[in-house]
Amino acid sequence: MAKLQVAIDLLTTEEALALAAKVAPYVDIIELGTPLIKNMGSTVITAMKAAHPDKLVFADLKTADAGELEADIAFKAGADLVTVMGAAGNATIIGAVKAAKTHGKGVVVDTIGYPDRVKRAQEVTSLGVEFVELHAGLDEQWTAGYSIQVLIDEAARAGVPVSIAGGVNLSNVTAVIQAGATVAVAGAAIYGAEDPAAAAKALREAINAA
Repeated sequence: MAKLQVAIDLLTTEEALALAAKVAPYVDIIELGTPLIKNMGSTVITAMKAAHPDKLVFADLKTADAGELEADIAFKAGADLVTVMGAAGNATIIGAVKAAKTHGKGVVVDTIGYPDRVKRAQEVTSLGVEFVELHAGLDEQWTAGYSIQVLIDEAARAGVPVSIAGGVNLSNVTAVIQAGATVAVAGAAIYGAEDPAAAAKALREAINAA
């Protein structure tokens, strides 16, 4: 069964915990966004894991160097998954995977900004990562002419475990899952909704149906 990941792009631990409390019944993975971690430090990871020990806590570090060291910091703080940039060298990804194995946790490679996301996803899968995130960042999503269909098509071609992040919502989540994504990542579709719990529940039901 494909998983639903909520990306929390709020800026304080308090706001993040309040949102997570509303949506936790419907999500599998709680992602702490890069701005949130940069603003609050690793303490937000510890607070979220303590509040939701039964969920996978995903620390979106977007590590570009010092892979083992940065991953170790996040895993010690309570993270289950950490991200390393696809644009980083393989040595950085291998280092993060080493830390993950020590802690019994996992690494996700984030392909944001990478020119050929599918090729990189296929290359890094052999390095021991959990899955690869086919990711169009917020700035890319706000660019004229952007369509999540690009990521959906990439997922169908990748042939390796991938998640899709880049504007997942109720109108496209079925296509995301049918393209073979093992995780659908929803951010604004949940945290920007009038009723985040109802939004998460609707996404969960659509994923289950797909």
